Amino acid sequence: MPELPEVETTVRDLRKKVQGRTFIDTWTDFKKMIKKPKNFQNFKKEIVGKKIKNIQRRAKFILFDLSEGKTLLIHQKLTGHLLLGKWQKKKNKWESVEKNCLVEKINSYIHLLFYLDNGQMLALSDLRKFARIELWKTEELFSSNEFKSLGPEPLNKNFSFLIFKERLSIKKGKIKQVLMNPKVIAGIGNIYSDEILFRSKVNPFRPVSSLKEGELKMIYANIIKVLKKGVELKGESFSDWRTLEGKKGFFDNYRKVYQKEGEKCSRCKNIILRKKIGGRSAHFCPQCQKL
Repeated sequence: MPELPEVETTVRDLRKKVQGRTFIDTWTDFKKMIKKPKNFQNFKKEIVGKKIKNIQRRAKFILFDLSEGKTLLIHQKLTGHLLLGKWQKKKNKWESVEKNCLVEKINSYIHLLFYLDNGQMLALSDLRKFARIELWKTEELFSSNEFKSLGPEPLNKNFSFLIFKERLSIKKGKIKQVLMNPKVIAGIGNIYSDEILFRSKVNPFRPVSSLKEGELKMIYANIIKVLKKGVELKGESFSDWRTLEGKKGFFDNYRKVYQKEGEKCSRCKNIILRKKIGGRSAHFCPQCQKL
């Protein structure tokens, strides 16, 4: 699933390339993806003619601030990613007009298209069709229970060590699970929690209550360092996620433990393990990250 660095990369590219444009039409072959309004024709009627005033990220949500006080929310979920280009339909399948990265198979699962007023198209490629699309009144979205419950943004300048400690104190549990809880801190998922904890030399199964001040400071510092590096390298693409141009990100070159089960630790040469934790996988070095 795209996490904070991937979503932030997409949002920054969208701001450069589609901000100020207007939606003139939309298409989908999977209407269940549209959660609000649930009727696709109503969604289409409301979205057409809306101008994109700004694009921002909150947690893992992409938010298009539109004219007339509306906000388009896109959550890419597990295998979704937005693409910008031009497509034409051939034999009931959308094909990229340009022979570039957009022709890669992972970019070919087009289930939603927005037509823009400059002739370009904004597409959602989503192999498993889990993505979530909603059109809200802006005020209602930001006052909704889901949005009000979101934790602070870890790359916000106001995200201090004191705030970090306070957020961790509101949830009991193992540190990896707590870091991944969007009500505690927004945007950290499976990949980056593993990388943050490895660099902090903290075992993912450690109870939050057992962490000492020095360990908390190390985790806090690495949250900011790793997420900033993820954004700088345009995200992680060993799985489905791609940039707006259909290209891979480069965080793979910086990844130390995630999906490296059975490989040697880059620090101590011990073997990296993978264990289940709350239905997810934790990758860690048992020597560098002792319980």
